[in-house]
Amino acid sequence: MFNAGWERREQREISRRIGAAPVEPGSRPRPDLPIGEDLLPKIKHIVVLMMENHSYDNYLGLLEDRGEGLALGPDGLPLVANPRQDGSAVRAHHLASTVQLERVPTQSWNVSHLCYDGGRNDGFVTSIEQFVPGADPTVPMGYWTGRDLPFYYGLARTFPVADHWFCSCLGPTFPNRRFMIAGTANGLIDDLPWDLVDYPAAGTIFDHLTSNGIGWVNYHNVNPTRLLLKRSLGAAGLIAARRIAQLGRLFPAIVHAERGNKSFTAGLYPLGLAGAVRHLRTTKQFFADADAGTLPPFSIVDPDFGDFSEENPQDIRKGESFASEVVKHVLHGKGWADTLLIWTYDEHGGYYDHVPPPAAVPPDDVLGRDLVLAWPAWLRALLRPLLRAALTELTNADAGPTSYDRYGFRVPAVIVSPYARPGYVTSTVYDHTSILKLVQQKWNLPALTRRDAAAQSPLDALDLDGEPAFGQPPDLPAPSLAWGSW
Repeated sequence: MFNAGWERREQREISRRIGAAPVEPGSRPRPDLPIGEDLLPKIKHIVVLMMENHSYDNYLGLLEDRGEGLALGPDGLPLVANPRQDGSAVRAHHLASTVQLERVPTQSWNVSHLCYDGGRNDGFVTSIEQFVPGADPTVPMGYWTGRDLPFYYGLARTFPVADHWFCSCLGPTFPNRRFMIAGTANGLIDDLPWDLVDYPAAGTIFDHLTSNGIGWVNYHNVNPTRLLLKRSLGAAGLIAARRIAQLGRLFPAIVHAERGNKSFTAGLYPLGLAGAVRHLRTTKQFFADADAGTLPPFSIVDPDFGDFSEENPQDIRKGESFASEVVKHVLHGKGWADTLLIWTYDEHGGYYDHVPPPAAVPPDDVLGRDLVLAWPAWLRALLRPLLRAALTELTNADAGPTSYDRYGFRVPAVIVSPYARPGYVTSTVYDHTSILKLVQQKWNLPALTRRDAAAQSPLDALDLDGEPAFGQPPDLPAPSLAWGSW
């Protein structure tokens, strides 16, 4: 009775958010079958482990004989380089420490487009010289190897690598994670939490799963009591709190403190109290559910964004140890036989990648926006003497194109499943909406936007017709740091 009450409340919340928009039958994988029909019965659990802020070349560029990495010269070192502002070249190089620098590199909307530079991918060094003066501009050209990240290299050598998995837009974390759960950023171009008050027209994949009785959970590392207290304000209260916080964007210190202050992926569009009660669980519970084979049909596993997500200035070995623990519990859990796990990254984090992001289908007609930069020019000019630093920083971060018609840079991605094809590399173009496409192909759900309607799912990495090649879980290398040792 208790659970049924929360379910009814959540259904009402979903109805208020997205209404009763008609669904085009042709947008489903099998229009002749009902919505919610299980089309991939051999896969019972889809798990997404999305870490933070690294490009394909930055992590897997030196992976030998697997995927499109960095081309090497006669000296055995990568040939690629980016120019400084004075014209001198900075070659890709091994980073001596696994501890990253704070705020270097950077991956704001504006900087990401400048790094792309019309497909030349040559703005990584100059972006630091321009926007982080005094910092080491060579850092974005750095990479790590299998000696630094033995577990990740072992994972990528064992299971299928997707070497053309791009983040969904040339921008930071929040817009890209929004694409993963809704097929659109809905105009968001930055990581400022007070902008997270809108809702996409077709809702999120969570809404569609819930409406069709398909279970999902977002496992995370946030204090559950604090989460529920916030959601108890209700949607109007939460929006009001975020609107009040928007005033903070006018003060640089608060902007610095809040940017990237993530909590859990499902909260990147407003999640009501009922949704929080029914679908948010701790990481400790994930380990228990994976061990017992009781994972829900769909789950997202979030790292601790402040300590072991691999975002700078963290030690990347801590994130690797967390990811290895997630994968280990899936591999050796009772549900391994029918589980598919995708390991990937939300965006490139400002680190270099040599493959130019291709054009992408715009998800909808919503353009990117910054509410302050959209103020009339006369008002910004009037306030500039008082708020010069804040307005300059916002311009540096959010200026640039307003369309979502291009993917972001490549990120690492590996598909882990008993049915994975051994020794396989898939070079199909994917982005984070490929996860939506996979979920839609599994449960015959409609596309949410034009982007996920056009996306490819990573099913080519699996052989669902033969015997599982990895029915017996393979041995993988240990991470650089053991989980719990730090």
